[in-house]
Amino acid sequence: MARSNPFQFMQQVRAEAAKVVWPSRRETVTTTIIVFIMATIMAIFFFAVDQVIQLGLEGLLTVAS
Repeated sequence: MARSNPFQFMQQVRAEAAKVVWPSRRETVTTTIIVFIMATIMAIFFFAVDQVIQLGLEGLLTVAS
């Protein structure tokens, strides 16, 4: 692999960074809101599943003892 000097490396980094398509402010806000909504939904779901499992285990252990 050919080695390049630090100046060439920085030029290549800037050229690659210029190719990046950054999301708009609106896209960033929208996806952030979606992430928060999905995280809340998943937290509620797992809380409900945990409560059902806890209730089932308590019922099972109460009957067994």
